[in-house]
Amino acid sequence: MSMFCFQCEQTVGCRGCTGRAGVCGKQADTSNLQDALTGALVGLARAVEGKQPSAQTICAMLEGLFITITNVNFDNDSIQRHIGKVHKEKALYNRDAADHDMQLLWNDDEDIRSLKSLILFGLRGMAAYAYHALMLGYTDDEVNAFFPKGMKAIGDELGTDELLSLVMETGRVNLKCMELLDRANTETYGTPVPTTVPLTVEKGPFIVVSGHDLRDLQLLLEQTKDRGIKVYTHGEMLPAHAYPKLKAYPHLKGNFGTAWQNQQKEFHNIPAPVLFTTNCLMPVKDSYRDRIFTTEVVSYPGMIHIDEKDGSKDFTSVIEKALELGGYPDDHAMTGINGGVQVTTGFGHGTVLSVADKVIEAVKNRDIRHFFLVGGCDGAKPGRNYYTEFVKQTPADSVILTLACGKYRFNDLNLGDIGGLPRIMDMGQCNDAYSAIRVALALSDAFGCDVNRLPLTLVLSWYEQKAVCILLTLLSLGIKNIYLGPTLPAFVSPNVLKYLVDNFGVSPISTPEEDLKKISG
Repeated sequence: MSMFCFQCEQTVGCRGCTGRAGVCGKQADTSNLQDALTGALVGLARAVEGKQPSAQTICAMLEGLFITITNVNFDNDSIQRHIGKVHKEKALYNRDAADHDMQLLWNDDEDIRSLKSLILFGLRGMAAYAYHALMLGYTDDEVNAFFPKGMKAIGDELGTDELLSLVMETGRVNLKCMELLDRANTETYGTPVPTTVPLTVEKGPFIVVSGHDLRDLQLLLEQTKDRGIKVYTHGEMLPAHAYPKLKAYPHLKGNFGTAWQNQQKEFHNIPAPVLFTTNCLMPVKDSYRDRIFTTEVVSYPGMIHIDEKDGSKDFTSVIEKALELGGYPDDHAMTGINGGVQVTTGFGHGTVLSVADKVIEAVKNRDIRHFFLVGGCDGAKPGRNYYTEFVKQTPADSVILTLACGKYRFNDLNLGDIGGLPRIMDMGQCNDAYSAIRVALALSDAFGCDVNRLPLTLVLSWYEQKAVCILLTLLSLGIKNIYLGPTLPAFVSPNVLKYLVDNFGVSPISTPEEDLKKISG
C-alpha cells in the first residue's frame, strides 16, 4: 500500500511522501483513510449547499478537518468512526451527494492542485482555531459558512482566477477566526500578562500537558487541585501561564522541555503522564508508551483516549498514573535549547498596546530602529538553526516579536531590553499571530503609514497547516516581503510561487547574514 501526502514542510524531497509511511510517522493506510475523510467532507459540503447546516454538522466538519492536520491522529479506527459520522450528517441533507475522490486532486493540473491545496490546508488550520473557540462556547456564522463553501470548491471544476479569489478569502476569514479565538481565550481566562516561566521540574508527582487547548488544561487543573500533583505545560501550551485565571492555579508550575519535535528524547522514561490535547504528537516510543494519554481529536493506537461526557472530562486515569509514577525524587533541572533556565511569555496585543506610547516614543527617538516577527512552526528537519542565528545577529536596537513553537529555537536567550521592554517578546501560540497583526496595524495608524512601510520584517518558519492559514491571512491583508523557510511548500507550483513573489514579494530564506544585510538595505 502506498500514500501521497505533501502537506507538511518535512515531506520527502520537498515533493511528497509516497511510500508506506510519511516522514511524520503516519502509515499509508492512515493517510489513505484521511483522504477518504477529506473526500467525505467534500461530499458533506455538496449536501448542505443551499441549506443551513446545523451546529452539529459544522462541528463534524471542524473535527474532520482537524483530524487530518499533521501529527494529530494516527488511529485508523478513530478516523473510520469519523467518516461514519460525516456520512450520517450528509444523509440528513442529501444522502446522494457523492464523496470526492482525492486522487483527482493529487493528479490534477499542478496549478489547480496548488491553489486547491492552499485552500484545503488553510481550511484545516482554520478548523483547529474554530474548534478551540467552539469548545469555549464561541462561534461565528461567517466563519462557519466558509467551511462548506471552501470544501465544496475542492471538488468543483474551477479556474485559477476563481481559486485565487478563494485563496485570499480563506486568509480573510481566518483573520476573523483568529479574532474569535482571541476573544474566546481572553474573555474566558483574562488578558495575558508578561510571565516568567521556570524550566525546572520540581520533585514529586506531575503531569505534562501538550498542545493548544486551554480548556483541557483548565479542566485538568481543576481535577488536580489539592492532590499533590504539579502540572507543567509543553510546546504550544506554554503561553497558558500568562492567562490570569490559569495563573491562579498554584500547581501550574512551569514548562517541561523544549519544542514538540524533541519529545521522543525528552519523554524518554519520563516519570509522569503526558496529555496531548491537539497536534504535535509523534510516534510513541516504548520507553514512555504507558504514560501517553490523548483527548479531543488526537488519537494514537493503544493509547488511553479521554472523551467528553456531559460537558466535562474525567482525568482520573491521568491523575492515577501521575501518583503511581511519583515524579522525580529531587528537583529536575532542564534548560532551553540555548541553555536558559527560564522563558518569558505573555506579550499579546493587550500587553504590547498598553505600552504603545513607550514603543512609539522609542521608535521616534531611534532607540528602536526595527521590529522583526520571527515565529511559526518548528520541526526536526535540518536548517532550522537559521532562526536561532538570525535572532542572535539582529541589531541591539531591534525588537523580536515571536509566537508559536518556532520560538523554542531562541526564547531562552537573554538579549537584554530597550527602554524597559525585553528585546524578545513571546506573543503566544500560533493563533496569536492575530496579536502581531493587531500590533502592526496599531503602529501603522500611529505613524500614519501603510504596514509595509513600517520598520517591520516578518521572518516565518512553517511546518503544518495552521502556518498555511496564517500566511494566507497575512497575504490577504496585503502584507509584503515575507521571508519564508526553511523550504518553500511542496504544494506551491512554480506558477503560483511566481504569483506570490510578483504580487507579495514572498522570499525564501537564505542565510541570516545575507537576509539581515538585505533587510537593512
